[in-house]
Amino acid sequence: MSRIGKKQIVLPDKVEFELRNGSEVSVKGPKGQLSFNLPAGLSVERDGANLAVVRESEEREVRAMHGTARSLVANMVEGVVSGFTKELEIIGVGFRAAVKGKALDLSLGFSHPVLHPIPEGITVTVEGNTNIKVEGIDKQLVGQFAADVRSYYPPEPYKGKGVRYKGERVRRKQGKSVKR
Repeated sequence: MSRIGKKQIVLPDKVEFELRNGSEVSVKGPKGQLSFNLPAGLSVERDGANLAVVRESEEREVRAMHGTARSLVANMVEGVVSGFTKELEIIGVGFRAAVKGKALDLSLGFSHPVLHPIPEGITVTVEGNTNIKVEGIDKQLVGQFAADVRSYYPPEPYKGKGVRYKGERVRRKQGKSVKR
């Protein structure tokens, strides 16, 4: 049995849970609403304020998706209650970021500015031109947006320039040495 899949999901008081058509899970809370279609062979059972993801068979595909589906439903509950945040920082001379309308404007040393569109359901704020804060209720969407922004200029190992997650450690390499 999946160790993660058999854990109970505790529903807070302010969260409304609904199961439609036997496979569509809908969670509504103070920050918004999310829905998810369960994979075939899985269902959700409610026992008071607890939810349990239950598998209906022991097939390999169903066993593989058991823990994943439980984690996705738990992340939906956490997202509508408290939301998710990713913080990025830009390091480099002349590198900066700004929010322009529905796009994030990045100047990363290229010959052109990079305009990355901000999807619906995500809030992006820039503090001090170099600190980017990405917030939203969908964990996958927040993480993917942050990863996309980081992919434009990942931190390089020689000078450490680039876009990195807040608190990310970059292993530095020694540059070329001059023989004398």
